[in-house]
Amino acid sequence: MSEKELGKKLDQCLADSAVKLGAGLGLGIVFSVVFFKRHTWPVAFGLGMGLGMAYTNCQNDLRAPYLIQRNIKEQ
Repeated sequence: MSEKELGKKLDQCLADSAVKLGAGLGLGIVFSVVFFKRHTWPVAFGLGMGLGMAYTNCQNDLRAPYLIQRNIKEQ
């Protein structure tokens, strides 16, 4: 993989991570205030979900050129 392509994918991963972490934090705060009487676990849960989704997306993006593509013909 070229350096430019790797840099572009890492930039996309960082941007995606920031968006997912922000969304998880925001939803966690809303659920904490509205439904769970200001407990902190919804915020931690939201951050964890955002981080997990961002990690999975980055892992898939970085592995993409190495996946084996097969064309299976129907017989």
